[in-house]
Amino acid sequence: MKVPIGCDHAGYDLKEKVKSWLENKGYEVDDKGAYSSDSVDYPDFGHAVAKTVVEDGIKGVVICGSGNGINMTVNKYAEIRSALCWTREIAELARQHNNANVVAIPARFISEEVALDIIDAFFSTDFEGGRHERRVNKIACS
Repeated sequence: MKVPIGCDHAGYDLKEKVKSWLENKGYEVDDKGAYSSDSVDYPDFGHAVAKTVVEDGIKGVVICGSGNGINMTVNKYAEIRSALCWTREIAELARQHNNANVVAIPARFISEEVALDIIDAFFSTDFEGGRHERRVNKIACS
């Protein structure tokens, strides 16, 4: 499975670790940048991830210092349901109940171990559908 991933300068080091972890799990990582810890604008990389998620119907990962800015960026797309996650349980619920297709990680506030646990939960948890389907269908605005 292809996974687009993007970050800003604050998320660069963690993105590199997440990339390696995903590749070791057999995922094809589509790195949208940033490509160093030099200061950059997070929307550039959030847009790149969101466009790929929408076009290919896949799940993606975005990372920035707080997770908020890049999460707000990707959520501008009607087809994106990005969840800012700081625990495994939140990632599981975001998938089960909200059918999240992007996970946003706050690099400055969680450890590498927690981030990888979140990523694992996000990609291994299925959407439950049922009563949640009706609610998810009401999220997008045109």
